[in-house]
Amino acid sequence: MNQKKNTSSDNDILDPEEMFLTVELDEGGTETFQIMRIFEANGQDYIAVCPEDGGEDVYFYRYFEDADGNPSIDNIESDEEFEIVTDAFDELLDDDLFDRM
Repeated sequence: MNQKKNTSSDNDILDPEEMFLTVELDEGGTETFQIMRIFEANGQDYIAVCPEDGGEDVYFYRYFEDADGNPSIDNIESDEEFEIVTDAFDELLDDDLFDRM
């Protein structure tokens, strides 16, 4: 599981009809991801996304909404926070799998 650097602060990053996220990359350009899930870990909301082209990588960002419900994301800066997020996401996947059985 990975994290791509985000330099975007636009409030129009989410397309609610298609559930895609467009991220401006540090090295320039943009990349579009499909939203897998928005979830909470350790009192903070996060978003899990995967490449639009169907790649197997999963990327995580902090997720925020302002008072008007406009979304924004921010990078996860520490390894400790990243581990908390990936553990929480793995637990959600395990719960989903158990629920389907």
